[in-house]
Amino acid sequence: MDRSVKFWDRIAARYSRQPVADEAAYEKKLQVTREYFRPDMELLEFGCGTGSTAMAHAPYVKHILATDISSKMIEIAQAKADAGHIKNITFKCSAIADFSAPDRTLDAVLGLNILHLLDNKEEVIARVHQMLKPGGIFVTSTACLGDTMKFLKLVAPIGRFLGFLPLVKVFTTGELVTRLTEAGFGIDYQWQPGKNKAVFIVAKKAQ
Repeated sequence: MDRSVKFWDRIAARYSRQPVADEAAYEKKLQVTREYFRPDMELLEFGCGTGSTAMAHAPYVKHILATDISSKMIEIAQAKADAGHIKNITFKCSAIADFSAPDRTLDAVLGLNILHLLDNKEEVIARVHQMLKPGGIFVTSTACLGDTMKFLKLVAPIGRFLGFLPLVKVFTTGELVTRLTEAGFGIDYQWQPGKNKAVFIVAKKAQ
C-alpha cells in the first residue's frame, strides 16, 4: 500500500492535467451511468483520483462520498470542487479496504479504473455488494489486461519494485464477470469501446 500511495501522490499533479484519452467513450459512460441515477441517491466512488467524474455526476444525485488512497489527489479534487462551488461531494483520503459503510445503505458505488489496481478485488466486490441497497448498482470501468497483455503478469511486479508502476493485477473480462456474479451481482450492462479498451460494466444487486 505505501508504495502505491507514494506512486499516486508523486504523479497527482501531472495526472490532473492529462486530458481524457477517449472523450467519446467517457461521455457515453457518464450518460449510461446517469440513466440509473435518481435525485435522492447516496453514492460512493472509490479510487476517485482528482474528482472529475464525481463532479460530473454531482448534479444528478443527492450526495457523493469520493475516496482515494492519495492525499495529493484528494487535495486537488477538493480544490476543484471548491472552485466550482460543488457542495454535495465529500472527499476523503481512504483505501477502499479501510472504508466501511453500514450494510444496505448506498444506492450506487462507482469503482472506475481501479479494480485492476487492487490486490484484493474479490473482497472489495463482496464488500460493495454488502454496502448496496437491494437493487443498487456497482459501476466499473476496468482494464482487463489478461485479454490481450498476459505478459504484464511478469513485467508489472518488476515495474512496481522499481517505482515506475503501481500495483497492477492482470485478469480477463471473463474472470471479472465471474467475480461479480459470484458476489451476487447480475450484469445489467456491459460495453467495451474497442480492443485494448477498459470494459465498462453496470452490475446490479438483486432486489
